[in-house]
Amino acid sequence: MKTNCKYALLVPTSMGLRLCPDAGQPVAASDTFRLQATSAETNVASVVSYLGMPVKVLTNFVAGSPFAAFIKQSLRSRGMDFEGPDVQQGGPWGYRHQINVADSGFGSRGPRVWNDRAGEVGRTLNSADFDLERIFGAEGVQIVHLSGLVAALSPATGKFCLDIVRCAKKHGTLVSFDLNHRVSFWEGREAELRAIFTEICSQADILIGNEEDFQLALGIEGPAAGGEGLAGKMDSFKEMIAHVAERFPQVEVFATTLREVIFAGEHNWGALLRCGGDWFTAEPRRIQVLDRIGGGDGFAGGLLYGLLRGWNPEKCLQFAWASGALAVTFLTDYAQPADETQIWSIWSGNARVLR
Repeated sequence: MKTNCKYALLVPTSMGLRLCPDAGQPVAASDTFRLQATSAETNVASVVSYLGMPVKVLTNFVAGSPFAAFIKQSLRSRGMDFEGPDVQQGGPWGYRHQINVADSGFGSRGPRVWNDRAGEVGRTLNSADFDLERIFGAEGVQIVHLSGLVAALSPATGKFCLDIVRCAKKHGTLVSFDLNHRVSFWEGREAELRAIFTEICSQADILIGNEEDFQLALGIEGPAAGGEGLAGKMDSFKEMIAHVAERFPQVEVFATTLREVIFAGEHNWGALLRCGGDWFTAEPRRIQVLDRIGGGDGFAGGLLYGLLRGWNPEKCLQFAWASGALAVTFLTDYAQPADETQIWSIWSGNARVLR
């Protein structure tokens, strides 16, 4: 891990807005909504920033937009430094920040999410708007975390992510990549995006994703059908990662979460981590869920925090599992840990009052 850096973690991202109805109601039955500033990548970074490590966000904004001002204030409140151009709106039919409309579900009614990304200003992200040599060279970054959501957002953002990875590796920054495959982003662009994702993975030190992510994003043939339930998924994922590791031997850490939905508010939650060829398991346990969105991002944030702290792999996995379990107890789609003790209490199953 590189030392003497200004930033522990850097994330390139496209910031947006999240609208959620109150009291677990479905969107169509609601007339009152909560507004949040959101992105998967800042969800990950929030765990690190709330626990006191310096975080940098590379993004862009719509010039003069009150929503851009709202997003900037949200990032400041989370202790994050941010940088990026203010892009002119270009009239009422021009650029804007994406909108994510989501309800939490309740009981036997599952949550639903609707993405409205037309005119998204994040699609214009360009490395020419950032001094990457200053950021990675003069200032220094220990880990850069990228998401397949940004890499696949547009041809411009794909190149943006590749430029960041190349500069990061040049200056000794570790690269973390959550594949986050989305069918709607990939339609008609399979060859283009597979080449981008393959190059990022060839430079990555940490890869996060489920079995389907690796199959669809990288074209790696999946294993034969595994056994029933989460145990079968664990065996299947391990077999898949053995193939991925052969193709990308420089990757030190592979990780995934395991989720079995019982009710909207009750899940079995587990995780797997491979580090240096050894496997570590957080056996699935039942957790209570207020809003499931962001659990995987919380897991990734906890994992990166543990790595930044220099913990052993088993401790990193435990902290990541508990960070994801914490995230789903918030109405925001990111975890807001008070301290490490709060997260470790979740791992130990201690929900007693702390006075």
